[in-house]
Amino acid sequence: MPGPSWFWALTSALVTLVAGVLVLAWPDRTLHVLAVVVGLYLLVTGALEFAGAFARDARAERYPQLLLAVAAVLAGVLCLRDPLQTVTVLTLVVGVVWLLSGMVTAFAALADPRLPHRGFAFGAALLGVVAGIVVLAVPMGSALVLTRLLGLWLVLLGVAELVVALALRAALRKGRGRRPHAPPPTTRPAV
Repeated sequence: MPGPSWFWALTSALVTLVAGVLVLAWPDRTLHVLAVVVGLYLLVTGALEFAGAFARDARAERYPQLLLAVAAVLAGVLCLRDPLQTVTVLTLVVGVVWLLSGMVTAFAALADPRLPHRGFAFGAALLGVVAGIVVLAVPMGSALVLTRLLGLWLVLLGVAELVVALALRAALRKGRGRRPHAPPPTTRPAV
C-alpha cells in the first residue's frame, strides 16, 4: 500500500462522488433529503480530513487541514440539526465550505513545491473558490436548482479528488521504487 495520505485522499474522493451521484439521482426530492445528504457528506468529509491531518508528517501542514475538518463537521451538524432549513441557509453553509476548501487546497498547492500535479490541484482549488463565491453571492431560490448545482459540483469535485489521489499514489510508488545507485558489479578475468 503506497501510504496513508493516498488512502485518505481516495476515500474522500469516493465519498464525494457517491454524494454527488445520490444528489443527482433524486433532483425532485425536498430540501429535507438534500440537507440530510449534504449534512452526512460534510460530517464524513470532516472526519476524513481530521484523520488525514494526522497522517501528515509536518505539523505546519496539519493546521489548515484541521481548520477545514472543523468547518466541514460544523456545517454538517448545522445541516442535520434542522433539515428543513431554508435554501438560503443551506446555500450559505455550502458556499462557505466550498470557499474554505478551495482556499485551503490553493494554499497547499502553492506552499508545497513537491506536491504532485500542483497545477491540477490549484485548478481544482480555484473551481472551489469560484463556486463558493457564486453560491454566496447568488443564493438559489429553488431546491431543485441547488440540488442539481450541488450534485454536479460534487461529481466534478470527486473526479478531481480521484485524479489527485491517483497521482499521489503513483508519486508515492515511484518514490519507493527508487534505490540508491549502486556501482556496477566488478568482473574478474578468468584464470
